[in-house]
Order: sequence, then C-alpha cells, then structure tokens
Amino acid sequence: MTWPTHTVTNQAAPLQDYNLFTSDPALQEALVRGGAAWAQADLALQGQELGTAFSYGQGRLANRHDPALHAFDARGFRRDQIAFHPAWHALMADIARRGLHTGPWAQPRPGAHAARAAGFILQTQIEAGSMCPTTMTYGAIPALSRDSMLARDWLPTLLRREYDPSDQPFSRKRGGLIGMGMTEKQGGSDLRTNTTHAEPDGAGGWRLTGHKWFFSAPQCDAHLVLAQTPGGLSCFFVPRWTPDGSKNPVLIQRLKDKLGNRSNASAEVELQGAWGHLLGEEGRGIPTILEMGTYTRLDCVLGTTGLMRQALSQAVHYARHRQAFGAALIEQPLMRNVLADMALEVEAAIALAMRLAQAFDAQHDEAQMLLRRLLTPAGKFRICKRGAELAAEAMEVLGGNGYVEDDVQARIYREMPVNSIWEGSGNVMCLDVLRALGKNQRTTEALMAELAPAQGRNVHFDAHLQRLSTAMRSTQDLQSRARSLTHDLVLAMQAALLLQHAPEPIAQAFCATRLGREWGGGFGTLPHTTDFDTLLNRALQTP
Repeated sequence: MTWPTHTVTNQAAPLQDYNLFTSDPALQEALVRGGAAWAQADLALQGQELGTAFSYGQGRLANRHDPALHAFDARGFRRDQIAFHPAWHALMADIARRGLHTGPWAQPRPGAHAARAAGFILQTQIEAGSMCPTTMTYGAIPALSRDSMLARDWLPTLLRREYDPSDQPFSRKRGGLIGMGMTEKQGGSDLRTNTTHAEPDGAGGWRLTGHKWFFSAPQCDAHLVLAQTPGGLSCFFVPRWTPDGSKNPVLIQRLKDKLGNRSNASAEVELQGAWGHLLGEEGRGIPTILEMGTYTRLDCVLGTTGLMRQALSQAVHYARHRQAFGAALIEQPLMRNVLADMALEVEAAIALAMRLAQAFDAQHDEAQMLLRRLLTPAGKFRICKRGAELAAEAMEVLGGNGYVEDDVQARIYREMPVNSIWEGSGNVMCLDVLRALGKNQRTTEALMAELAPAQGRNVHFDAHLQRLSTAMRSTQDLQSRARSLTHDLVLAMQAALLLQHAPEPIAQAFCATRLGREWGGGFGTLPHTTDFDTLLNRALQTP
C-alpha cells in the first residue's frame, strides 16, 4: 500500500497574469483627475505586461542575484564596473521604453507627470530597486537643462527611450542614466559637513577629492556630487568618462550590503582628482541638489504607494483562495476587517500620491508650486511610515508563506524602509514641512484653499481641520511637535481628497477612523458599521 506524503491542497495559486492597472479603480480614477486620461490605454498595456508570471519572475531574479563589483581586471588595471543579472537589464530596458526615467521632459504635455506617476506606481510593484536610477535621472533633468553645455551634449541622449548598459564615453551611447553622491560618513543628512573638496583645473573644469559614503547607482553615466569650494558647498556634474575620453577616477571601494533594494547597487567611492563640471552657482550646491531631491522625494511617495498596492493585492488574492475554519479567509469577519483597513490606507495613499504628481504638472502655477513644496516632504513622511506597517500586516495575512523569500511579500517588507531613509529621514521631512510653512504665508493659504471644498461633508473632518488650523498658527514648541503636525496635515489632505472623489463609504470610513475616535490605531480595528464589501471589492478587481 502506498501512502501519499506530498499532496498539496488549500494553497493559493500565485497572483499573476492579471492587469495591474485595470484591477485598480482608485489609480484609474486618480489618473483621470490628474488630467492624464489620454494615458489610459498605454497604462493598461503596461499593467498587462507587468502582471505576467514572466514579469514577476524578472523581479525575483534581479533580487536573488545581487550586483557584483569588478574593481580590477586580470592584469590589475582599475575597471570599477558592476555586473548585474540579465533580469536587471531587462527591467531597465522596459523602464526606458516606457519613458519612466525622462518621459515628462521628453514629451511635455498636460498631465505628463501624473501619467508617469501612475506608471511608476505600477512598475514598482514588480521590482523597486530599478526605480533608483530611474528617479535620479528624472530628478536631474531640470538642473541639467539650465546648463548650456549639458543641455547640448547630454540631454538628447538622456531623453531617449533607450537603455544602454555599456560602459563607454557618453558620446557613443544610445541612452543614459544619472545618479547622485551626496552623503558622507561624518554627516549624513547634514550636508554642510561634507569634506569632499574641489579645485579649479585651470581649463574650465574642477578636480574633486574625497570619499562618499553612499554613492547611488555607481554604474550610471554621471552623478551629481556635492563638494566644498572656496565659494562654499557646490554641486558638480561628475561623468564616468572625462571629456578627453579617459575613465574618471571615481573609484568604487565596495558595494553596500543592504537590507533591501538588493537588485540595485549602492557604493562607497573615493574621488581621486575626479573631473567635474560646476552645475549652478558656486556655493549654491544644496539648493541645486535639492531641486533634484524634490522630484526624487515625489518618487519615494509613489514607490511606497506602489509597494503598498502590491502588498494589499497579494494579501487579498491569498485570502480569497485560502480556506480556514470552514470558509475562505476573506469571509472571516476579523480578516475582512484587517484587509478592509489596509485597503482604506491604500486608497488614501493613491489619492495623495497622484494629487501630488498633478501639482508637478502645474509648473508655473504659484499655488500648485507652494502645495508641492509642502506636500512632498509631508507625504514622504506619512506614507513611507505607513508603508512599513502595512507591509508587515500584509505579510502576516499569508502567515509563514509570506515570510519566505520565495514570496513577493518578504521582498516588499525589506524594501519598505528605504524610501523613509533615502532623500531625508522622517525628522528631516518634518523640519522641511516647517520651513515650507514658515517661508511663505501663501503656503498655508494654498493648503486651506485645497481643503476647503471638503468642509461640511463630515463632522470628523471639520473638527480635524479646526485643530490643524490652530496647530499651524501656534509657534510654541514647533520642532518638538513637527511630526504630529505633519501627520495631521497629511491626514487632512487624504480625507479631503477621499471626501471629494472616493465612494462615500470609503470617505466616511477614513474620516471616522483616521480623524475620529473609532479606530484602534492598528490594522483590523475598523468599527462594525464599516462598509467592508465596498472596500474589499475595490481592493483587487480581477476577472
């Protein structure tokens, strides 16, 4: 007699071969509000391509096989090259083909940044590490555009929808990417303590000497680097290859062994007289690099939103197909509460992220400029913090199945902290919110004008808005309460957006829980009066 020992039952099939875009009504609706309805067909195609088993497999392979540093060749000559798995290159080629690195600059039109934002949210769900060079290139373009030499020699190639991984002088390449090197080990976010210095080379360029503690995506064709000059901290454009065709002495010391973001290379480097081109005014390096940082911070919000979206999708799919105690998990009352609560958080994240991207489309509207100056650091703080909590809860829905590296939930969990840390940690973001509020009185006016249309629709919202208004007027202990102020500001924005645009049960549930006193603080503590069906039906609309 034979005894079966490995009959597999009650395991959910992988979530794959579905459309990431058409299954997400919140994202579709936000795209239209953002003035980018024209992008729906392209995003539906992108969502279909990304949702395949092959696409998920590419993301898994790129993270299973870490990039490797080849500092020297067989004869001892410096190479400073990074070897990536073919899956990385395939992902980067698709990103370039979709224009996620420079699309709004290459083809400007109303809604271009919102359309790119939706694409970024979709792409991140499959693989987040490849979005690092993507976002840095996107953020660098405005600064490069104002420099006549770089605009002439670099922008035409950067704006192409081509990915060229070859390591050679830029003039020979079909496409390109830009990275950054700001952080030094003694300062971190305190950039004014940087000790890397630059000296004029007598021929119009500069020579940089120093050590960078985090040099993002060292394989990129050039990096924006901060260095001290006689005129103060300045920003330099440092290419991998110098104008005379020689390799620039940007020497990679080692690659960082990171918690997440493992598909992407981050390095420590030494600049040993590396050639650089002054970008912007001497002594104005921080404002120059922070312009790039404004765009990359936007992408921290978008990237975390994408990861949250995928974590929720995986959890809902699993709960629909896993049986426990005689019924599907999603039919169990407490599990329904947990999933609906996460769905509520994702709805709010998508609404804010896409509204923020919409503000980037209004390049010459003062109110929109003030809003994005305020809401970019605020959104980065709140959404990136909530992302880590949601990833842990979503992983727990799968139990042990979610805790193993074969499942995407474990990778999402490890990926979440990077967007909170990169481009300024939580405290830096909250202090930046205070600066935005204090620098221009019209910032507060722009915010209140944005929130005003939602007044009178929910008693919890009206009370929260009154508390927020009082807190913003007070100057007492501003720094010590900067986190709570930023937290309340973001909740007000999310609530206002949902009250105006989301289905009524979703907007009311958000206000009752996040703004009222009907929520226990952790996922799965929604009141019994919540419309769970509406939340769960919108959470993942697959055939």
